[in-house]
Amino acid sequence: MSLNNLKREVCTAIDALRGELVEASHAIHANPELAFEEKFASALLTKTVEQHGLSVERGAYGCATAYAAEFGPKGAPVMSLLSEYDALPGIGHACGHNVIATIGLGAAIGLSKLGAKLTGRVRYMGTPAEERGGGKEVMAQHGAFDGVDASMMVHPAGFDMVTMPVIALAEVEVIYHGRAAHASAMPARGLNALDALVTAYQTIAQLRQHIQQTERIHGIIVDGGMAPNIVPERASGRFYVRARNGVELAALKKRVQACFEAGALSTGTRLEANWGRVDCLDLKTNWPLAHAYEANAKALGRELLDPALLPPGLAGSTDMGNVSHRVPSIHPIIQVSPANVTIHNAEFTAYAKSERADQAVVDGAKALAMTTLDFFASTDLRIAAKADFAKSNDLSRAAVASAYHKDGILLAGGCGCC
Repeated sequence: MSLNNLKREVCTAIDALRGELVEASHAIHANPELAFEEKFASALLTKTVEQHGLSVERGAYGCATAYAAEFGPKGAPVMSLLSEYDALPGIGHACGHNVIATIGLGAAIGLSKLGAKLTGRVRYMGTPAEERGGGKEVMAQHGAFDGVDASMMVHPAGFDMVTMPVIALAEVEVIYHGRAAHASAMPARGLNALDALVTAYQTIAQLRQHIQQTERIHGIIVDGGMAPNIVPERASGRFYVRARNGVELAALKKRVQACFEAGALSTGTRLEANWGRVDCLDLKTNWPLAHAYEANAKALGRELLDPALLPPGLAGSTDMGNVSHRVPSIHPIIQVSPANVTIHNAEFTAYAKSERADQAVVDGAKALAMTTLDFFASTDLRIAAKADFAKSNDLSRAAVASAYHKDGILLAGGCGCC
């Protein structure tokens, strides 16, 4: 069967799944769950996969709410298709992960309907904790992308685009431990933990004048004490540190750590700096694969924005970046809202369950499935994707080596505007 006929067949299969996919998207939207707690979404998605005759491994690759299903001829090229399904605290699916989840689901099931006509192997995975926890990196540490030749997912937004601007991210929780005292009667007996945190905050503000334009540092004070007349014995804050790539991020983290230490030294307090176990890496878009996706999205009637038209400095972070430094990957975005409505706000939550989002579920699944078929059918595409990936192998190896910290805590993560 010709490639075009295979594409028509997979699109027909996905059209037949439309009602089921939209229903699943709405159900996940109505039951938002935070990172590593996605029991409802994981159960719904795995049950759906099984109902279509595929075997599913639950709790796959080191994450209780992750899953994996694999099908297609062994020894053939392997494409991994990914679903995300965690939500944000307070504003639910304001990042549209219900759409991401069902796009991946539709693409995988649609491809499975080709049966023996499928010339490659699909590894479909549910990847939890993108918003916080870096689930894909955790799964990668357990072999999720071993033996994979390429990986793809699609993210909803206010426009269609073949890639997403992504920079590297680290998160840190800082706690200062001081000594309480009456702030008026016996201030000399106290060690002010809040002063330590404020000093560190101001030192970071000064550091911001002398970092690269591609770097960002921002944070909040979470706990500043109990009462004005008590010298705070404990103060805490959370900070994000971002850089153009994992190598530059590692260097910037050391400078930020020095700011935290300055706060402790100046006040005599004790610093506890809990860096996240996972750093999210920048996105290494594989352009041969991206151009194949672009052609398929245009064939579906999608109009894609030129990434060069985005304002300078507009970027977020995602653990899909960690995948992209392991295997050739793409992370295109698909429109579900007006362009002026951005992700990670309550207004976007409503659009993630709109008619436009429902159409994005179907179109995104078709675009991923057709691009997968391109990858399986074309030796030239696979060679080009591999060659494009190899251009920055040294940087990728260094970035991957810096992205996971076994002694860290499960903090880091974040998507889009986070």
